[in-house]
Amino acid sequence: MEIPKDLKGKHLVEILCRHWDYRVFHQQGSHIILDTESPRRQRISMLNHNPLQLGTLNSILRAVASHKDVSKTDIFNTL
Repeated sequence: MEIPKDLKGKHLVEILCRHWDYRVFHQQGSHIILDTESPRRQRISMLNHNPLQLGTLNSILRAVASHKDVSKTDIFNTL
């Protein structure tokens, strides 16, 4: 699995909202707060940068995968 090096923060937000049951809770500047109630409540903060840094993207994918009880590969396949 190779992490894309040119993924925009806005594009990742759209994917998480469309496929993984997140919604935009709040935005202040370049920080976007996503919220989900499924399977339990979680809020994650991410940056609306173009492109996202690899470490930041990896961290977000790891947090979502852990919360949703799926592998990072499952989330990666929806990108």
